[in-house]
Formats: sequence, structure tokens, C-alpha cells
Amino acid sequence: MIAAFALILVCQLFGEVISELFHLPVPGPVIGMGLLFVGLIVKRRPPKVLTDAADNLLIHFSLLFVPAGVGVVTQLDRLKGDWLPIAAALIVSTLLTMVATAFLMSKLLPPQSVDSATQDKGQA
Repeated sequence: MIAAFALILVCQLFGEVISELFHLPVPGPVIGMGLLFVGLIVKRRPPKVLTDAADNLLIHFSLLFVPAGVGVVTQLDRLKGDWLPIAAALIVSTLLTMVATAFLMSKLLPPQSVDSATQDKGQA
């Protein structure tokens, strides 16, 4: 398990180095996640140790929101002054995400026949 966490941290380190070296506007952890993703695609199957480590991170995922919550609390004055653009950005981005998700689902999911849709309603 320690090796898997070390792999995740090494990917983050490489992402930080790439971000700083090339002065990219993308944060290092995001680049590191992309590097890990590419590595997993090349390998085709994630190692069991890595999936176990990911499962342990997901179990405690809610704890990762604590720093973000603290950041919001420390910036309350800024939020009070700029609440309208922040609220507008949140609403517009949420709506755009919902529309994009619905569009992609309609294109990627196979079409259902009318008979199967009525059978599903009858069984519910």
C-alpha cells in the first residue's frame, strides 16, 4: 500500500516539475493525475495494490473537503463582495454540465425501443 501511495505522490511530483519547468497554467497535481491516467492506460490493468490504495482514499474522501471548506471560511469577506458573479458562475456552469452530460448520454447510450420502455414501467 505504501508503494501505491508513493506512486501517486511521485506522479504528483512529476506534474509539479512539468508545470513549473514549462510555466504551464495547469496545476501540478492535475498534470500528475494525467500522467497516472496515461500510465494506467498503457498498463491496461491497474495493480491490485493501487486499487486498494484508491479504495482507502475513497473511504476517507469526505475528509479531503475540509481544506476547501476552511478556504471558503477564510475568504468570507471576498465572497460577500463578489457573491453575484460567483453565484452566476456556479449556476451557469452547473447548467452547462447538465446539458453536456445529457447530450453525451443521448449520443453514447443505445436507443431503446418503445416496447422495452413500456415493459420497464409495467414492472416498476
